[in-house]
Amino acid sequence: MNSLYFLLPEIFIFIMSVILLMTGLFVKKIKIINYVAILSIVIAVVIILNQSFQSILQNSFIIDEFSKIFKVMILIGSAASLVMFFSSKEDQHINFYEFPILILFSTIGMMVMVSSNDLLLMFIGLELQSLGLYVLAALNRNSLLSSEAGIKYFILGALSSGLLLFGISYIYGFTGNTNFNLIAVNYSEDSLGLIIGIVFVCSGLAFKVSAVPFHMWTPDVYQGAPTPITGFFALAPKIAAMGLLVRFLLNSFGEIYIDWQQILIFISIASMLFAAVAAIAQTNIKRLMAYSSIGHIGYALIGVACVSPEGIKSLTVYLMIYLIMNISVFAFILTMKRNDEYFEQISDMSGLYKNHPLSAIMISLMMFSLAGIPPLAGFFGKFYIFMAAVESNMFVLAIIGIIASVIGAFYYLRIVKVIYFDEPQASYDGVSIKSLAVLFYPTSLLVVIFCFYPLPLLKIAETASNSFF
Repeated sequence: MNSLYFLLPEIFIFIMSVILLMTGLFVKKIKIINYVAILSIVIAVVIILNQSFQSILQNSFIIDEFSKIFKVMILIGSAASLVMFFSSKEDQHINFYEFPILILFSTIGMMVMVSSNDLLLMFIGLELQSLGLYVLAALNRNSLLSSEAGIKYFILGALSSGLLLFGISYIYGFTGNTNFNLIAVNYSEDSLGLIIGIVFVCSGLAFKVSAVPFHMWTPDVYQGAPTPITGFFALAPKIAAMGLLVRFLLNSFGEIYIDWQQILIFISIASMLFAAVAAIAQTNIKRLMAYSSIGHIGYALIGVACVSPEGIKSLTVYLMIYLIMNISVFAFILTMKRNDEYFEQISDMSGLYKNHPLSAIMISLMMFSLAGIPPLAGFFGKFYIFMAAVESNMFVLAIIGIIASVIGAFYYLRIVKVIYFDEPQASYDGVSIKSLAVLFYPTSLLVVIFCFYPLPLLKIAETASNSFF
């Protein structure tokens, strides 16, 4: 019973989800349900911040600074998605009261993932997250693209779950344990079967973060799913899967990191280079952001591959900056609307600076930040990642990352060129919706503020790193 207190954030969101589900059946007040869902997330954040270190359920569920920080990031991403939903639910044809409830259920799974210290609990969290995401991808029943996105995501998600379970069975078979800490003291270093298990588990998790070569679903799902849902895919699930990957590898196999470090280095390099090249040909802004997310995950994986305090610190900083930048970009995409019709082509942004100069400046800052142009936050995110790689003597990985970043800057800067130098088109409706303005402008400013006052994020990241080292 004492364990229930430490599971309070997850239990609270679950209870609120069930209450909202029952309420929605009888009272179709989507606005109220969405408000309550956002309020539930805010309360959960307060509860998490007031929790102390604890290991419960026979050391299967860990509450430490790392899990708390990642849970807060997940909840911020979920809340941002609910705000996007509120501003566009009718135009995007997703005016269903189930949307906030599915977001909350998926969020519970993600929170379990970053605290799980056991293979079975890890799998339960992953599947709870994924089931909600499958439905969300296909939520717009009037769109063939949305239905296609849901089917592709479901089929490939089932495949990744199979890979993950296959890897779990191997690890359990060769160690006799599912708890990460017990696995760490019960394996044989020269066990080929154990290495196979690690490879399959890493492959399953690589699918969840859409790292190459498990990225196939990402562009189609990002394009086909309604924009608030695409924003959710780009935010919370990525952070949760990265947090789980760190805990799984460091707690279980931190002593034999040489055996799995090469896997992460390969996936990281493949993701960075592939995304940098493939994104150049994209004309749809949501597909471009899909390849952008693949590339950013490649950079983030460098932090994990370093297996050092600086690596985990740089990873945490990078993910916090990534979260801020993507909230801003997807909020802006929802403002690309004329006469209640949404536009997703990059060419539709032409001449934005004449019609909406403030929005043009803000989104240009965001593109510079995503490209890693100094002195914006995106530059410092990559700088800390590359410095961690250099300190771990992975010079080649850092050089490849810098080359990929230079190539990738092209497609971000192309958007700035379209905004300022192409022939102007008709004016957008603009950031007239207050809920989108609340997301877009503050997050755009944060990427500038970071360069003057980075200390709070760096302290938070150092606290997360200290959970492992």
